[in-house]
Amino acid sequence: MSNVIIIAEAGVNHNGSVDIAKQLIEEAAKAGADYVKFQTFKAEKLVAKHAPKANYQNLTTDNRESQYEMIKKLELDLEMHHELIRYSKKRGIEFLSTAFDIESAELLNDLGIDFFKVPSGEITNLPFLENVGSFGKDVILSTGMSSLGEIESAVNVLYDAGAPEIIVLHCNTEYPTPIEDVNLLAMNTIKNAFNVDIGYSDHTNGIEIPIAAVALGAKVIEKHFTLDRNMEGPDHRASLEPHELAQLVKSIRNIELALGDGIKKPSKSEFKNKSIARKSIVAETDIAEGEIFSSENLAIKRPGNGLSPMMWYEIIGKKASRDFKKDELINL
Repeated sequence: MSNVIIIAEAGVNHNGSVDIAKQLIEEAAKAGADYVKFQTFKAEKLVAKHAPKANYQNLTTDNRESQYEMIKKLELDLEMHHELIRYSKKRGIEFLSTAFDIESAELLNDLGIDFFKVPSGEITNLPFLENVGSFGKDVILSTGMSSLGEIESAVNVLYDAGAPEIIVLHCNTEYPTPIEDVNLLAMNTIKNAFNVDIGYSDHTNGIEIPIAAVALGAKVIEKHFTLDRNMEGPDHRASLEPHELAQLVKSIRNIELALGDGIKKPSKSEFKNKSIARKSIVAETDIAEGEIFSSENLAIKRPGNGLSPMMWYEIIGKKASRDFKKDELINL
């Protein structure tokens, strides 16, 4: 992959509304993201009815409802998937969704999505990993809350089941993630440990951390976005608004350009500056023909289109072949 894949994570920020989901697709396309991603699940398969909500979910949703009740309202049915896929194609952006259970993974495979995204919470779900790997499609694996050993186990399961390529995303699942808990250098640890491409799934506030991840070598960036952070729902407050998503995409593309090819050489834009900024050997005083060049009658000054100062000791001790005026470039 030559370009960083930017996944605009709509997630469940549609609040169960197809119209809001379409607006999210619209904004992701306008921002220039490569994919707009939702979440596919059956509440009955995902969470037990007595399971508690995370602290951040209690702060952003009705704390009287269970996690099951919250999740149930955010399901996308089959027809909604078809409608959103059609709308994504219309808007010129690729559709993607994260499955959270085997039935949902089967549904997405039948819908023909490009590759599978395994969320952090499923990294220890052996049957689910085997199912996803069996589709024979590339997999992006998020690793929030994981140790290196757990990542290794998941990667091995996916490969053994038939996944041809795996990109591993460093991630922290706290919403929003405290800056001191980001640990971006763990991306390189993952890359070196498993010889895989790496990426970053971001839950910090703002856009600076995913930009830094690209500079460190991330090949995939995933970031939640919403139409309005003040909307009711579990993930809105830790999401970007549309103008911020657009700035993130623009910044990542600029970083890609800035990274270059790694070859150290004068760039096209700066080549013209060499003669302006560098120096040459010049006459410090008027020098007569036959006079010996010395440190007293020579100096090093701009411009840089004469003899390089690196030739200083080759010039010292030689005779002037003609007269030179003060500040005149020395030549042989």
